[in-house]
Amino acid sequence: MENGHTGKHRVAVIGSGNWGSVASRLLASNTAKLPSFHDEVRMWVFEETLPTGEKLSESINQAHENCKYLPGIKLGTNVIADPDLESAVKDADMLVFVTPHQFVEGICKKLVGKLRPGVEAISLIKGMEVKMEGPCMISKLITDTLGINCCVLMGANIANEIAVEKFSEATIGYREDKEAANRWAKLFTTPYFLVSVVEDIEGVELCGTLKNVVAIAAGFVDGLDMGNNTKAAIMRIGLREMRAFSKLLFPSVRDNTFFESCGVADLITTCLGGRNRRVAEAFARNGGKRSFDELEAEMLHGQKLQGVSTAREVYEVLTYHGWQELFPLLSTVHEICIGQLPPTSIVEYSSLKVNLEDAIKNNLGFVKFSKTKHSITFQFLAKQGPGSCRC
Repeated sequence: MENGHTGKHRVAVIGSGNWGSVASRLLASNTAKLPSFHDEVRMWVFEETLPTGEKLSESINQAHENCKYLPGIKLGTNVIADPDLESAVKDADMLVFVTPHQFVEGICKKLVGKLRPGVEAISLIKGMEVKMEGPCMISKLITDTLGINCCVLMGANIANEIAVEKFSEATIGYREDKEAANRWAKLFTTPYFLVSVVEDIEGVELCGTLKNVVAIAAGFVDGLDMGNNTKAAIMRIGLREMRAFSKLLFPSVRDNTFFESCGVADLITTCLGGRNRRVAEAFARNGGKRSFDELEAEMLHGQKLQGVSTAREVYEVLTYHGWQELFPLLSTVHEICIGQLPPTSIVEYSSLKVNLEDAIKNNLGFVKFSKTKHSITFQFLAKQGPGSCRC
């Protein structure tokens, strides 16, 4: 796939928050060097007015720095901020999605019919949409809405550390089109940012999505001063539930994916230093008396938490399937977030009534949904024969 006008690929980044700005900087450093890419990287900016009265996009283009979401870091003169979504993407044949996951569907709907033929996409977004037919991964939402191939990139990637070029790794997940995945890997790889490629898009994306929920749990542990032993236990239990949840929903998910950067490494770094952990710590120190919305506004200065909304979405899936007892950590995080349980409940588990490994072996992830006026019925097509439950 080549750009028809110049023979070079053109890159646009949809999003300009902390991670979006870092990704734009990283990509622009490579497009300036690689002959197969046009050097300019367009970055779509959700326009804001700064306290100075200046528009955020104008500030970025004049100072080559995102003073609100990534202060003190030069993005590169070839990063061009554009507040017009259609204008930002009109010439691009490689789109990088990096916005809060709750905004993706609306953005994609605005882009229908506005893209060049042969466009490829990659999602750096951690989260999922829950629809009546079941959970929808962000990459699939992009593919289904826009009719384009979409890979994912996830990993142990705290944005501010990558911004100052501290060594980091990431994992690109793809479905079938390895050539496209390798092209993305070439575009992202630098001496300080090492990218691997695996054919397991659901596994990679679910790792990036679910680790934010476990990070909320880790933050509760820190806020309650429970210590490193407890935090390690929470991380291990969390990884186990991440794997089981992923494999129940998508039996094709590979165990090895959890040992990539997108898996255990991303879980570790997010539980140690991510924004979800930090805000959850403050929530627990306040005994759950201050809401996550309030703490987010106070502590993140316009950035968005993903863990709390993802915990709610995961809980919806668990409730639909009747799987709450299978996943006590994932369930408890949501119940604490909405005030049903105190933060101390994060370590108060009842014993599992169903073995996770047995559930995976029986392929309970193959689920058929049917909706009536008063109920939803889920039919589980297990190996030993169909069964069903009503919600």
